[in-house]
Amino acid sequence: MPEFRHDTARLTLRDWREEDWPEFWRVTNTPAVMRWLGGVADEAGRAAARARLESYRAEHGHTFWVVEHWEDGALLGFCGLKRSNQAGGPQGMMEVGWRLREDAWGQGYAKEAAAAALDLSFGPFGAEEVIALTVERNRASWGLMLRLGMERREDLDFASGEFDAENPVIIAYAITRARWQGAA
Repeated sequence: MPEFRHDTARLTLRDWREEDWPEFWRVTNTPAVMRWLGGVADEAGRAAARARLESYRAEHGHTFWVVEHWEDGALLGFCGLKRSNQAGGPQGMMEVGWRLREDAWGQGYAKEAAAAALDLSFGPFGAEEVIALTVERNRASWGLMLRLGMERREDLDFASGEFDAENPVIIAYAITRARWQGAA
């Protein structure tokens, strides 16, 4: 499979390299970043996450890719596509997701990267609809989903205490190809 790389105005979305992993965990495996993602990951959790990301690429040709800043080459986190596979959730649907380091928040990087991923989902990856999942108390995440033109899909919500034990529900947003191409 050829190496994946997609450039935006300020960012590069690209395949993972071995040397990315230590930096990725250093800048994203923090209490603030992991607050709504199950908490800071231990060594076993980090290994399992890496295996999942690598399997998505091998099985589907896409994954949550490295997000790198053009200006200085800084690894900002990840953003990309996978097939939804959480227990109890909507299986097999194209899902967009992101995780950025805390000092990259509030600068439009997540929206820029997610918009690029949505373009790719409806372009070369042929999706008709893409979902995004979060927890209700993660207002920043679902706020971005709204800014991307996604609509709330309560029919796709499912029970899961993995990310927010106080409110153990994963909420879904979605956007169709027609809506994205009309909004883009």
